[in-house]
Amino acid sequence: MAAAPQISFQLYSSRNFPPLDRQLATLSRLGYRNVEPYGGLYGDVASLKAALDQAGLKAPSGHFGLDVLERSFATVIADARRLGISLIVCPWIPPDQRPMDSEGWLGLGKRLGAIGREMRAEGLRFAWHNHDFEFRPLADGSLPIEHVLSDPFVDLEMDVAWIVRGRADPAEWIERFSGRIAACHVKDLAPQGEKVDEDGWADVGEGIVPWETLWPLIVKAGSTLMIAEHDKPKDFERFAKTSLDAMKGYANQ
Repeated sequence: MAAAPQISFQLYSSRNFPPLDRQLATLSRLGYRNVEPYGGLYGDVASLKAALDQAGLKAPSGHFGLDVLERSFATVIADARRLGISLIVCPWIPPDQRPMDSEGWLGLGKRLGAIGREMRAEGLRFAWHNHDFEFRPLADGSLPIEHVLSDPFVDLEMDVAWIVRGRADPAEWIERFSGRIAACHVKDLAPQGEKVDEDGWADVGEGIVPWETLWPLIVKAGSTLMIAEHDKPKDFERFAKTSLDAMKGYANQ
């Protein structure tokens, strides 16, 4: 039986509600014990660590951009060790840098594999975080996600809602990458045409993603972290509370 994953919160969700120390205090008060930092927060790692400690929060995973991973690998490792991060996640690639064909995507997969091997040597796990574009078929019928994850040293931080937006079946990909799903972003989609002011995202449990069904599948597939995320909440505390309550319910079903 798979071990119960830890619940976490992607701090990108609260980026529009500074200051950080107040965000962290709110998350701690609501009952979160883990958070996932992202690139913009690593400018002052000492202050970030102090703020996490003050709030009683840990950061078992963190997002780091591909450019930083390739150009400043030693700094990433040092920051991760200071913050207690054991899962390093590459979150995406900008549109103007995305390959146009399978050969290009396979090349990206090899670059990620090289990083993954270095991470493994450092005792850390490395994963790619998907969006919808990896599930759009290329000219030869293959999918970018297949090439991005072509190297076994690259695991996946699965974002189920983005898979749905990519018009793919999350259950199929959960099964396909079972054993390589290091973590999961738990986010939800509003029905078509609703919550336009929040870019069509919904609080977890209040949208159309069938989390009651998908949660146990992802846990069985090996995810060690279930991370609440919303790309544009109007009220971050509302999102954080509603989503934590829903996630606890899925974990206990």
